[in-house]
Amino acid sequence: MGKRDIHEILRDFHEQREKIKLGGGKEKIERQHKSGKLTSRERLQYLLDEGSFMEIDEFVKHRNNYFGLDKVELPADGVVTGIGKVDGRYIAVFSQDFTVMGGSLGEMHAKKIVKLLDVAMKMGIPVVGINDSGGARIQEGVDSLYGYGEIFYRNTLASGVIPQITVIAGPCAGGAVYSPAITDFIIMVDKISKMFITGPQVIKAVTGEDITQEELGSAMVHNQKSGVAHFIASDDIKAMEKVRALLSYLPSNNSDDPPFIDGTYETSMSDEILNIVPTEPNKPYNVKDVINLVVDKNSFFEVHEYFAKNIVTGFARICGMVVGVVANQPSYLAGVLDIDSSDKAARFIRFLDSFNIPILTFVDTPGYLPGVTQEHGGIIRHGAKLLYAYSEASVPKITVILRKAYGGAYIAMGSKHLGTDFVAAWPLAEIAVMGPEGAANIIFRKEIESATNKEEIRKRRIEEYKAQFANPYIAASRGYVDKVIDPRETRDFVCKSLELSITKNEGRPNKKHGNIPL
Repeated sequence: MGKRDIHEILRDFHEQREKIKLGGGKEKIERQHKSGKLTSRERLQYLLDEGSFMEIDEFVKHRNNYFGLDKVELPADGVVTGIGKVDGRYIAVFSQDFTVMGGSLGEMHAKKIVKLLDVAMKMGIPVVGINDSGGARIQEGVDSLYGYGEIFYRNTLASGVIPQITVIAGPCAGGAVYSPAITDFIIMVDKISKMFITGPQVIKAVTGEDITQEELGSAMVHNQKSGVAHFIASDDIKAMEKVRALLSYLPSNNSDDPPFIDGTYETSMSDEILNIVPTEPNKPYNVKDVINLVVDKNSFFEVHEYFAKNIVTGFARICGMVVGVVANQPSYLAGVLDIDSSDKAARFIRFLDSFNIPILTFVDTPGYLPGVTQEHGGIIRHGAKLLYAYSEASVPKITVILRKAYGGAYIAMGSKHLGTDFVAAWPLAEIAVMGPEGAANIIFRKEIESATNKEEIRKRRIEEYKAQFANPYIAASRGYVDKVIDPRETRDFVCKSLELSITKNEGRPNKKHGNIPL
């Protein structure tokens, strides 16, 4: 073999690289586009800052010879991995390529993802995984299972150390669903992505139930019913935009602080805030109207918008500082706490605590949802998760009681008793063991039953209880509320509390980890 010219060597190199970038070829790329999806590399173009992507392991090949795989070339082994930037900050990213053997996961495909996760942990940068895969590469047998297990293990080690975000941009079934489930946030593409453990055919064979893939595991099913997914996007481009927006609130790792936007911020509020929360305790309103007036303009970014709508969670900024917001929603189920809302809030709070993001809580709840379904479904266990999460959190915790705060739900919603640093209440707040009507019926039951004018006595005793307890001043007199504030002072109170809490240093008992009531 004669001496080769460097230009010839480079020409061969570039040809190989271009072939890899074509994935499964032009015909399969066209098929991908016709199905409403971008390719794995196109998605990265919309996600990452222009020119910032550095691909890793593009020349990796599978090494399996079974079932004719020795005669099949799989460019990049069906997954693109590398490092890039979002708004100037580094992230690690992998993007499965459905045009290459359906994006199926085999041994080397998995090793690329595992290597990327290891790099992300070493460098302390977030990981974004874009899933578009038919699942395990059956031809590779147990090597595929090995691959999933190694990924799950890395996801678990990375949990609470670096943010992990998953985009479901196509099918995701069987064992493949568990890696996304361990990550912090899942974004699904409407009418395109699917997630389920077993598909419709298996369900039909085992249980006799007839169901379509869309009915079983669509983006809206998991955003609204199961709570598995946190966001829904109309297409791939919108999904990438959501990832970028989400990352703008997050630190790169658990040793960093969340991004701060410096500037001059007005803390005074207009009278508009006075017209949102009705003084009548049972009249509904949208708590998002309160949130949007208190936080920096257009900064509220809701998480889990369609799931357990009786509680609202999301990121926001106040005076340029990132906070996580947890708020009861009186316009849905009166803002009660139940199984799903407890799970939703508890997991969000634990994420915030892991990544040094202060917790801002708005309270307006009549208590826990009563009923046999809730009790038998484990409301005690699920409700305890919320208590546990607030108590465990050592980040700054600030609570504002807007109106009702009754019974155990008052305690669970970031009360002073769970270690909250600053608690304020509006003058119309009612902090009590239960609502005035129920309390009066219990305390004065005998008197009411024996009276000839029962309704008159009941009404008088309810008003008496209201005057005595349905206000924030008893709690304030005990120091359980630090400050009773004019609603127009809310933004100023929160901003000052956050600035003061920056230096917070609160330890926890030395232990491997607690035993949250999962």
